[in-house]
Amino acid sequence: MARLDLTPFPVDITDLTHDGRGVARLPDGKAVFVAGALPGEKVVAVRTAKHRNFDEARAVEVVEAAPERVDPRCGHFGTCGGCALQHFDESKQIVAKQRVLMENLERIGHVTPNAVLEPLVDAAWGYRRKGRLSVRRVEKKGKTLVGFREADPRFVADISECHTVIPAIGSRIAAISALVDSMDTRREIPQIEFIAGDDAIALTFRHLAPLTDGDRAKLSAFGREQGFSIYLQPGGIDSVHPLEPDEPKLAFRLEDWDIELKFRPLDFIQVNAGLNRHMIRRTIELLDPQPDERVLDLFAGLGNFTLPLVRHAREVVGVEGDAGLVCRARENITHNGVANVEFHAADLAKDLSGEPWMRESFDKLLLDPPRSGADFVLAHLPLKQFKRIVYVSCHPASLARDAGFLVNEKGWTLKAAGVMDMFPHTAHVESIAVFEPR
Repeated sequence: MARLDLTPFPVDITDLTHDGRGVARLPDGKAVFVAGALPGEKVVAVRTAKHRNFDEARAVEVVEAAPERVDPRCGHFGTCGGCALQHFDESKQIVAKQRVLMENLERIGHVTPNAVLEPLVDAAWGYRRKGRLSVRRVEKKGKTLVGFREADPRFVADISECHTVIPAIGSRIAAISALVDSMDTRREIPQIEFIAGDDAIALTFRHLAPLTDGDRAKLSAFGREQGFSIYLQPGGIDSVHPLEPDEPKLAFRLEDWDIELKFRPLDFIQVNAGLNRHMIRRTIELLDPQPDERVLDLFAGLGNFTLPLVRHAREVVGVEGDAGLVCRARENITHNGVANVEFHAADLAKDLSGEPWMRESFDKLLLDPPRSGADFVLAHLPLKQFKRIVYVSCHPASLARDAGFLVNEKGWTLKAAGVMDMFPHTAHVESIAVFEPR
């Protein structure tokens, strides 16, 4: 393998990639993606990888800065891979994400929305209430690292704080690292997951070997001192259990709809509580469910959209592939005392012909799929029954593909689309689109 040329070279940045790196062209026309650079800038860069069709690099000097450049708040920015855009003015990040969505719709789906929705934003710092911290004992440093992965995922970033995570966790990363470093089984703990409800925060310690009595005592004391509920995960997801009995309830309220959703430590919840409320409100506005209508909510999870929808529709049916989440969603029905809703467990990427809800009629459809999108289920649903479809997406490319299918193959109209800043300072693009039949 040829040795990588580390000679610094100047480039002009013309665009931004989907993962937040600057785009430039070398004299021979080859593309180079430059971490830490923004459109409109002249930078000096050093290659970090070389490929047949493009190179990768990082900016080592900004010769001419873009007006949108700001000083990153976090001293770990550039090393920690948790953020990609802290050097980009907050108000401009969402504009770039809107452009990514529109470019994906045009390039992949060959569609253009009739209207572009105003972007949804909320707090840009201290918003992340769910995540996974990697753990690694590094003998050369004489310490245990707890943090997010670096840009090179083989390494755990050596961080002491995080400004995008809720302060109760972000300000205590150094304390969590010191705790793990003091444990007998510190080399057997690969990760710690955190999740926060309104009144409790849970830390789930994955451990590959049994914990000693001393380790259990240290975890228990740390939980009491810091106000955390400690959970242990010796095996798969089903092995998660509280270290102490009578742990506080994990739940969050959606006040506008008088709904409280209970969850477990490894369940999926939207990471940004404030943005989630805005997103639910916009989704219901776009779907516009009427008191006499039935709504089908696919990829329903715990009922984040499903249960608020029951306040507006005659009946809502939620379908989710994770049987555990369906179980919790049904518990949330009872917990909230609602009757006009039901949940079904079904793999929405497999044959659905035997599912009872597939033989029922609905007026409106809501989709909130994973990154892979909703192409399979859309191809098998009787779409003509729906008056409107609202699609919430965490990946603009899969939304664009599915929008192309609906518009170009099934004759629907893309009435509007827009972005929502669920993950400020990252390149993640959350979006929403509404479709109507022609």
